[in-house]
This record gives sequence, C-alpha cells and structure tokens, in this order.
Amino acid sequence: MAAIILDGKVTANGIREEIAQDVLEMQEKHGVTPGLAAILTGDDPASAIYVRNKERASGQVGIYTETFRLPHNTSQDQLMSTIASLNNDPKFHGILVQLPLPDQLDEKLAIASLRPEKDVDGIHPVNIGRLASGDPHFVPCTPAGTQQLLVRNGFSPEGKRVVICGRSNIVGVPLAMLLMQKRPGANATVTVCHTGTKELAEVTRQADILVAAMGRPSIITADMLREGVIVVDVGINRVPDDTRERGYRIEGDVDFPNVVHKAQAISPVPGGVGPMTIAMLLANTFKAAKISIHGER
Repeated sequence: MAAIILDGKVTANGIREEIAQDVLEMQEKHGVTPGLAAILTGDDPASAIYVRNKERASGQVGIYTETFRLPHNTSQDQLMSTIASLNNDPKFHGILVQLPLPDQLDEKLAIASLRPEKDVDGIHPVNIGRLASGDPHFVPCTPAGTQQLLVRNGFSPEGKRVVICGRSNIVGVPLAMLLMQKRPGANATVTVCHTGTKELAEVTRQADILVAAMGRPSIITADMLREGVIVVDVGINRVPDDTRERGYRIEGDVDFPNVVHKAQAISPVPGGVGPMTIAMLLANTFKAAKISIHGER
C-alpha cells in the first residue's frame, strides 16, 4: 500500500489562515501591521524565485513586505549598511537575508549583524543558542516547518526514534535540538547522520521518523528503511533531464518512487517542506511584531 502523502501545501495553507486571522486582529486592536524586509543580493535565480514566493505569501496573510535588491558586486560594507538601516526601521519587525550570498560576502558576519529580535530566519547565534538551551525564541524556518508538518498530520515525534540525515546549521543541527526538547511535539530520541557516517543504512533502519537533508538526490533508498517509517524529505536537487523544457527536474534526497511503497507517510518534493518553510517565516514575522507590542512572554 502506498504511503500517506504529507502535503506541505495543504498544511501550510492551514497555518497561513491562522496567521491571517492573527494579523487582522493585531491591526484592529493595536493598529500594527507586521513588516518583513528581504535582502536579495545578486542574481541567483533560485533565490529570486524563493523571495518572490515569500512576497506573495506575505501579502496573502496581510504582512507588509519589501525586498531590497543589491547587485552581485555589492561590498560587505554596503550589505552591512543595508542591514543596519533595516535594524533601525520600526516598520520592519523581521529581516530576511536571503542565502546564499555572492562569494565576496561574509554570510556569518551579515547574520550576526542582525538584531536577534528581527532575525525571523532563526539563524542568528543568539537564537541558535537559545534553541540549544531549551528556550527557543525564533526557530529556524525549515526545522520548524518539518516539525509542524509531522505534528499537524498526526505523526508527532514524541517518544519516537528520529534519524536526521544531514548536519547543516540551517536544517540538521537545529532540527535535532528542536526535536530533543522536553515539550509537546518533540521529546524524541534523535540521531544525526551525515556523509561521513559509517554503515549509514544500519542507522537509518532504526528510524521511526527519518528526515533526509543531505543535498544528494535519491541518496536514501528503500532498502535503507524499515516498513512503516515516516519520511520527511528536505532535499531540493536539480537533476539534468533532457526531456524537460528547462533541462532539469527537481528531486529530493529520497528515492520517492520506491520508498513511497514502504513508508507509512512521506513528504513529496516539491510540495512538502518548501511551503512549510515559508509558512514558518510568516509565523516568526507575526511573532516578532507581537513581541514589539507586548514584549517577550
């Protein structure tokens, strides 16, 4: 029997409806509209599409958004000046520095220059530190979206063995910290694997829930999983394909056609974690605006 499809579009739409109602209430009670600033540097087509999707999603829930486009040859000083200006602009409660940046720019320096209370991507060192200490402020959007995709579809990680394949600072590491926490929707036993893990399949077969985030197409195959596993595929890989007009197709890190018949539930690529990531960015932006009104609670 084929797996249940963890439809990120449907789940994200539910979250966006909740946010839209919250935004409307904030406007009526406090006269405040949450604001999101996106900094897009260079001409990476994938980044441009991603920012455009965020703009569209923000507008649909009533969040004011503006994109600040900087040329590919932007200097570090120019980027830092833009961030400083937005840090001090009260109409923007959240700031997104779209990654990756051009090679001449220091991503870590740029992220660290954000005010932590405006870091709605949740990747400032202060926010990562708070997540690690069990007191999360803004959770990175893809890990938060992965958790919500599971919980809202009836597959809470609580008490489960979760194997995360991938140790990036944007997905794998913060997701592990999130799911280990002693709180509803988490409280899992978490193992983090990576490309250097020996006998990877022996580890992945222990998973009740497997999250694939290694950035390699179809690296997780059916023989690496046990029957009835829950699979969340975070991977987005361009695979050359001469039969497609654009010359490539998008694949995840999971061999979907074969794993779908072995798993209990699986997220598709595209249409799985991607929409959830954007939904959590909107949720973080609303939270930032709420904190600006009421303070942190």
